[in-house]
Amino acid sequence: MTEVPAREGVFRWPDKPLGVLVIGAGFSGLAMAIRCLQSGFDDLLVVEKAEAVGGTWHENTYPGAACDIPAHLYALSFAPKADWTRTYAGQPEIAAYLRELVERFDLGKHIALATAVTGAVWDGARSLWRVETDRGPLEARVLVSGMGALHHPAVPAIPGLPTFLGPLFHTSAWDHGVSLEGKRVGVIGTGASAIQVVPAIAPEVMRLVLFQRTPPWVIPRNDRPIGPRMRALFRRLPLARRLVREIQFRVREARAALGFTRVSRLTRLAEAASRHHLRRQVADPALREKLTPPYRLGCKRVLISDEYYPALTRPNVTLETGPIRVVTPDGVTMQDGRHHPLDVLVLATGFDTTASLARVPVVGRDGLILARAWGERVAAHRGVAVAGFPNFFMLLGPNTGLGHNSVVLMIEIQVRHVLDCLDALRRAAPAGARAIEVRPEAQARFLARIRARMRDSIWQAGGCTSWYLDANGHNTTLWPDSVLAYRRSARRARRADYRLL
Repeated sequence: MTEVPAREGVFRWPDKPLGVLVIGAGFSGLAMAIRCLQSGFDDLLVVEKAEAVGGTWHENTYPGAACDIPAHLYALSFAPKADWTRTYAGQPEIAAYLRELVERFDLGKHIALATAVTGAVWDGARSLWRVETDRGPLEARVLVSGMGALHHPAVPAIPGLPTFLGPLFHTSAWDHGVSLEGKRVGVIGTGASAIQVVPAIAPEVMRLVLFQRTPPWVIPRNDRPIGPRMRALFRRLPLARRLVREIQFRVREARAALGFTRVSRLTRLAEAASRHHLRRQVADPALREKLTPPYRLGCKRVLISDEYYPALTRPNVTLETGPIRVVTPDGVTMQDGRHHPLDVLVLATGFDTTASLARVPVVGRDGLILARAWGERVAAHRGVAVAGFPNFFMLLGPNTGLGHNSVVLMIEIQVRHVLDCLDALRRAAPAGARAIEVRPEAQARFLARIRARMRDSIWQAGGCTSWYLDANGHNTTLWPDSVLAYRRSARRARRADYRLL
């Protein structure tokens, strides 16, 4: 191995092919690395483009950033944390948990930080991946993408946006050097980050204007501190913590039947509960009308908050629902000519969820480029493997996101699936097998089932457009069923679905 200068200290750069190369050190990448090491695949490296592990929880540090899944359910089942301080953990606590995983499982020597992958090509003659990074080339028998989807900001095409002279930043790149105290602040967007940012900053700003295109469905959060006695109980009695986690899991699985995946009789009940939440917190009927969604619950991401609606009733907060005509150097002008003078402009406009792999060219067997292989429909077998790309796997790939439960559960299922494939390859190696690849017909069958399941889904029948849908109106983001259904489907890799090369 060759020692090369690293951005922090010295990192021993491998000078021979790795067994497994994992891209990304968020939940997915760390889970994959831990399970690989525990299964004997210790010739392993994780490369991370950021200066620290954590993925989206390292990148997103905006005020109020927190998870909308209970903390005990948002931890790896094989690496629990007994001392979460709130029902719903904030960004600092989740980021600290992910850093603790590195120490707990001695991952530091397997992680290269500040290392961005710029491309990957399958070398069929040598049965390995040649990977380019901004710190030099790597080679690996197996390539696993844990790049995630929530770190490439979606910037709206609003006329005049670049002309704004004050501080302008996306929530995922929050400028903590900018003081908001006494400032006139505009926030564009009303998604998951906005409903956390607005209550967090509203008390300190002089004026806040929230620019809403479509109101979200919001349900109560019911977040509470977890006191020292309860934390001590969870430490002494792991069974109590596991019971809490199981209850949280089952409650959220029930949401799959409550309209979070398809329109049902229960959808109306969930909508009624959300409207009651709105009526209870917003007395002004005109404001309530602006905040009432015109589409079915679940069609867009359902948000949870106890502070969002009260923040919008503050005297220094204005909800603007008209179309924006132009952003000017000193503010935002609406279509009807009204002008909002602003000192700071914040984009709470979400992410380009397809950008990660699109920005990293992946070239498979016979020169097949991943973006072209997908054509008009992004797809992967079980969301994990793609025909034509041997020894290549994705975590949280197409159609494996969730709108009703913890995505960490999906990660663990997929890690188990990948390990099944690696184990099959290891057992077949003495017979000369050097690669494993999903069969095209298996991938086609899986995609056909996804398409059939999507026809009556809430995302197709709910009367809205959302970031879940691609340019052709296909939902390539979410899993259209329960976590239990995905576990039955994908936890094990069926030998008949793959071929050894």
